[in-house]
Amino acid sequence: MHPIESYRAARWIGTMNLVLQAVLFLTLFGGLNYLAIHYHWRRDLSKQHRYSLSPETVSYLGELKRPVHIVVTLTADSDNADAVQAYHDVQNLFREYLYTTANNHDARSGRDGRIQVDYLDVYQNRKEAEEAGVDQPDLILFVCGENRHSLRLNDLYEYKDRRRISFKGEQAITAAILDVSNPGKKKIYFIAGHGEMSPDDVSPARGLSVLRDELRARNFNIESLDLSVTKRVPEGADLIFICSPQGRFQPFEEELLRQYLTTRAGRVMGRVIVTLNPARECGLGNLFGDWGIRVDDDVILDANPEFITDNGDLMIRNPDATHPVTKSLVDYNLQLRISLPRSVRPDPDRPPERALKVTVLAGSSPSSWGEFGYRIQGPHAFVPGSDLHGPLGIAVASERVSPSSLPLSVPGGRLIVIGSGDIFSNRRLADSGCQALLINAVNWAVDSDTQLQFPPRLIERFQLSLSQEQLARLRLGLLFALPGAIGLLGLMVHWTRRR
Repeated sequence: MHPIESYRAARWIGTMNLVLQAVLFLTLFGGLNYLAIHYHWRRDLSKQHRYSLSPETVSYLGELKRPVHIVVTLTADSDNADAVQAYHDVQNLFREYLYTTANNHDARSGRDGRIQVDYLDVYQNRKEAEEAGVDQPDLILFVCGENRHSLRLNDLYEYKDRRRISFKGEQAITAAILDVSNPGKKKIYFIAGHGEMSPDDVSPARGLSVLRDELRARNFNIESLDLSVTKRVPEGADLIFICSPQGRFQPFEEELLRQYLTTRAGRVMGRVIVTLNPARECGLGNLFGDWGIRVDDDVILDANPEFITDNGDLMIRNPDATHPVTKSLVDYNLQLRISLPRSVRPDPDRPPERALKVTVLAGSSPSSWGEFGYRIQGPHAFVPGSDLHGPLGIAVASERVSPSSLPLSVPGGRLIVIGSGDIFSNRRLADSGCQALLINAVNWAVDSDTQLQFPPRLIERFQLSLSQEQLARLRLGLLFALPGAIGLLGLMVHWTRRR
């Protein structure tokens, strides 16, 4: 008998065959993993490309030179269904940010532009939350060095009639990353010297400390500015706040503000937000007139009790639905509650100017009127020919726009005038409507709403409508038909094998 035909030889050959198959199997998978690690490719097959970053974002991330730490306090087990959906949306998106910046570092040059994302439940991990400097749920915090920027749920979606219609998380997240990774901060100056409200004041009625904290959380530098002392507007002023002045501006101060709004050679022109109280002459009438705005010396009253609250505040329910400053108020059905204001409106005596766009952001109801005799002790009633009939403007935005025929242009100045002096006070910012108006006004003024121009992703909705009879049939099919079909298939196989 030949040795190779012996039982022992056959057993050894079988064993070697099994070992060889195992080695080949492991080698195959090892080679596939090597190729996947070093020569992999990724392709987003979703219809809306919701798991891909735009080329603009990829380009920006490739230029990051500082690491950005992102803390997400959204959780998958939240009681808020919107927060749960947002958690899943941003989780998929952050995977792409991590993947894109994974190799964004160079040890020799010291460059490190990687992104780190941590998910944190502020209720279960209080110590970690305190160390990260975050104490609120449903928040996304961006940290780079000393710079911080926060996003809330409303910043991630576009709404219409209080319904989410698109996801703009990539735009908001990329803008926040660029904001905190930039070594410089945008500067906002609060005018002082005329009895204005102060960002260092913590009092409910006249303090702006809540406004200050909101702006600092969005990576703005806050400083005070007394034009009577400095005699100039600092070159790095991105936005100027004038909150409830009690005295008049000097003519040279008004001229400084006028020059700031119109002549900043080679740079974006100035941006100013003004809040005014009734019965106070601020001395800025010529400046407002240059921008097509008239501020009347009146108080807006309303004969309809539906627009007057129990404490005498005025309810604003008809903000502009298209302007970026007030659009979210309409989308979320937010109402403004403000103290009795003065009327602010487009100047009816100013001839039309193509380069000037004046928009009434919010106004009073048709039952209101502008009372010029408010200094006389009441009761007051509308006097035709003397008072202004409503509806009347309360907040107006004016913008210089460049002619569209120019291929390149310097963005024009922007001015917002609001006829309620305490609308951004600590007490008022507890109201969601005033808070939304503040954030939108600042974003529009400093152009942070237009930094990135790629479209949001539409939210697709699918609905399956079944009657009770159809639902019962489906239930019976799942309980009996499908298991029965599998059992029948098994019997057929068994019967075939027996033959």
